[in-house]
Amino acid sequence: MKHPMKPRIAIIPGDPSGIGPELIAKLLQETDVKEAANILLVGDAHIWKQGAKQARKDVDLNTIPRSEISSFEGVAHLNLQTCEPEEIEVANICLASGRSSLRNLESALDLAKRGLIDGILFSPFNKAALTLAGMEEQDEHQFIAKYIGFSGHHSEINVLDDIMTTRVTSHISLGEVARNINELSISRAIDLAAVTLKRFGIEYPHIAVAALNPHAGDNGKFGREEIDVIGPVIQNYQQSQMKVTGPWPSDTVFLKAQNREVDAVVTMYHDQGQIAMKLMGFERGVTVAGGLPIPIVTPAHGTAFDIAGQGVASVSATLQAFRLLLRTRHVNAVI
Repeated sequence: MKHPMKPRIAIIPGDPSGIGPELIAKLLQETDVKEAANILLVGDAHIWKQGAKQARKDVDLNTIPRSEISSFEGVAHLNLQTCEPEEIEVANICLASGRSSLRNLESALDLAKRGLIDGILFSPFNKAALTLAGMEEQDEHQFIAKYIGFSGHHSEINVLDDIMTTRVTSHISLGEVARNINELSISRAIDLAAVTLKRFGIEYPHIAVAALNPHAGDNGKFGREEIDVIGPVIQNYQQSQMKVTGPWPSDTVFLKAQNREVDAVVTMYHDQGQIAMKLMGFERGVTVAGGLPIPIVTPAHGTAFDIAGQGVASVSATLQAFRLLLRTRHVNAVI
């Protein structure tokens, strides 16, 4: 049966030295995945075959020419030649894997810019390998923004089931956090949460903002950021009829999220949210490239070199990433 409204999802294997190719081989075996979207596997044939062998699964590569990308259905494969099989060092950082990761990502982004696909799912990258291969940006999200020429605010967003977190600061040292917390940075994190939640179909979200200091500063006893900076921003949003509350102590705000009292938590720094989210469900966590015009998701865990090649990687987070991508309003899902 033909499904003209099925979304067209490009999937890339991530770092070939890690568990990414194995995860995608397992994803394609999951019930209803193939029925939910038209899937284009982008990358070297030998990498996908490597993943199938590691997963002990059969993956039928329906390789198509570029001229057929606009009309394919089901699962298809766009073959690239980013590296040689003997160059890949499973469970180790290597130049070939980093180079392959970047080239596959660029190819998927090119397809998205041309409107040939609706969203991208990538298996985990290894930042050290990406850097070794020439990536100058802090991470793959910064690389993506530069590659597509996007200059607006964007940031990594973490999602666990129905809980979302955005960050006021991200990949900087703890010593730099306090001086980077200001009205603009807090507002950007709140706005990013609101916009992304609406893309997922939540029109009137409740966004909780975490404090920076212990006990939310205890009325200034342990710091004044809550009084002088964070609190006034929250009040501005409340005056505009948005349901933004806080600043909540960071050791209790995630209890509200866990109890589904809020839709998102805005954290002040990277690990403030990451530790809580991974403790609540490491195997289900998803990372969203928030703010970018192209829907892009990936499982929140890493390349897991410690188990790479063993066939024991859990597909749970990758499956959650796929399902979340289909919820995005920019993706014309049929499920």
